[in-house]
Amino acid sequence: MTLPPFLQPGSTIAITCPSGFLMRSHAEMARETLTDWQFNVEIGESVGHEWHYFSGDDDFRRNELQSLLDRPDVAAIMAGRGGYGLSRIIDQLDFSTFKKHPKWIIGFSDITVLHSHIHTQCGITSIHGPMCHAFMERDTHLPHLEMLKNMLSGEPSHYIAKRHELNRCGYATGILTGGNLAILAHLCGSVSQPDTKGKILFIEDVGEYIYALDRMMLSLKRAGMLDNIAGLICGGFTELKDTDRPFGMGVPELIMEKVAEYDYPVCFDFSAGHIRDNYPLMLGRKHSLTIQEDLVQLRSL
Repeated sequence: MTLPPFLQPGSTIAITCPSGFLMRSHAEMARETLTDWQFNVEIGESVGHEWHYFSGDDDFRRNELQSLLDRPDVAAIMAGRGGYGLSRIIDQLDFSTFKKHPKWIIGFSDITVLHSHIHTQCGITSIHGPMCHAFMERDTHLPHLEMLKNMLSGEPSHYIAKRHELNRCGYATGILTGGNLAILAHLCGSVSQPDTKGKILFIEDVGEYIYALDRMMLSLKRAGMLDNIAGLICGGFTELKDTDRPFGMGVPELIMEKVAEYDYPVCFDFSAGHIRDNYPLMLGRKHSLTIQEDLVQLRSL
């Protein structure tokens, strides 16, 4: 996997909305913090632009993202928000220039489509991390935002998570991959489906019915995406819904059911995903994962 060049003071971060609509004021708040970090920030025309659910029709969103992928003066592209929309344009994007001159892609949720596609088709690392809404508090010293700043500047990352009663202890090394569970299940069988063999898989989700998460995990398992991974990291699973007749188990239980036959380490409640403390993860980079009875550690290598 290829690491794009790390950012320097004055490097340009472009904010675009390749999926759902985002109010421009949210991007302006993010620009204030990113400017405080000594980066130059450019906000695309898609931000604040409305077309039904989306931040513009497919051609509009695709053309802006394509331009940013191709521009040599842009060092990083931050998605304004997720939502839905990248699947509608991913196959019409041309990554030939991006392969020759890679840059950082930053985002999560629906942006998992873009992460997975560039890992599979381009072999380039990217950052599963905070988007514009994370900067609304105007506290530039929040630990997860500090880690994003440091990560963009090339500093190694080290995460510590608390124990969970269903964690499965162990040690693993491998390239970190994954993202939003619903998107990963959606990508099964496509050219964007990530190769998880020998890798540490990260999953998270928000607003789903518990039975739907069970179905998504089965999709990953039936596609072989859980068979030969090095380890499994489960992030935030928030705002969950249940049916009138309860599903009968929680998310950790249904996940452990799907991986019961394997022996790789598994941890829960890792601080990444649709949660306030959404720590950035460098997908496509090799990490070590250590899960002990009372402590979980993830380190970039």
